[in-house]
Amino acid sequence: MFMKKNFEQKTVNGVQMGNGTLSFQSVKLNVHCFFIDGVLIDTGAKSLERFFKAFFKQHEIDQVVITHFHEDHTGCASFLQKELQLPLFMDDLMLESCMKKADYPLYRQLFWGRRRPFRAEPIGETFRSPHATWQVIKTPGHSIDHLAFLNTDTGQLFTGDLYCQEKTKVVLREENVPVIIESLKKVLTYEFDDVFCNHAGYLSNGRTALKRKLEYLLDLQGTILKLYDEGKKLDEINHTLFPKKYPIMSFSSGEWDSVHIVHSVIKQKDHTLIS
Repeated sequence: MFMKKNFEQKTVNGVQMGNGTLSFQSVKLNVHCFFIDGVLIDTGAKSLERFFKAFFKQHEIDQVVITHFHEDHTGCASFLQKELQLPLFMDDLMLESCMKKADYPLYRQLFWGRRRPFRAEPIGETFRSPHATWQVIKTPGHSIDHLAFLNTDTGQLFTGDLYCQEKTKVVLREENVPVIIESLKKVLTYEFDDVFCNHAGYLSNGRTALKRKLEYLLDLQGTILKLYDEGKKLDEINHTLFPKKYPIMSFSSGEWDSVHIVHSVIKQKDHTLIS
């Protein structure tokens, strides 16, 4: 499979940004990693390792912190640990899984590469870098182990995949939209200025962007529940709200789909009623 690859670097308010992009036919995916004050946030994808390696070697990295276990964020973790002897830290929920051979669908292996096993340590609630104290914020929903990192000295918030884009149209099967809503509410209780997203990059009006996403998801959740209460079936709701089909839906054999948004909202409502 012929894949176009690209890599760009830039610096925003002291944060070094590395952004790798993969393109195949009509599907285009990208992922960032960030460096500031000795801290590398996420490790990029294995399929883009030669680009990310060059990026890593430009900086004096003291420690690596990981927002979540997905392979586009952990693909070069093994290299950083084995070749550069760097300590890795992440939420404890997926530590054991990351020590094993990665198990995810073939299309993701073709795009992001085959992540090698690595051993990380539990990150705790805070950590230190030479000039800052960092707050670790649990933000599940996109994945069960998802974290955001707030540099409390600079007011810079690194949100992993919590944001990605304002108006979410498709999500992974494992994602939980009501939980993402709660995570957005949670990060908005903190004081921050800049926001750095692993896919959207730097958000100049970060707080406003996160608020808009929260408002969009709250409105979407309300509409889904209204249609469900009117007796509409899941597929009917999905077709009404998301009539457009995106290439990633067929390319991923349905692992990415708008129907997972609807399903997670309805599932949460039914679970609440039962309990």
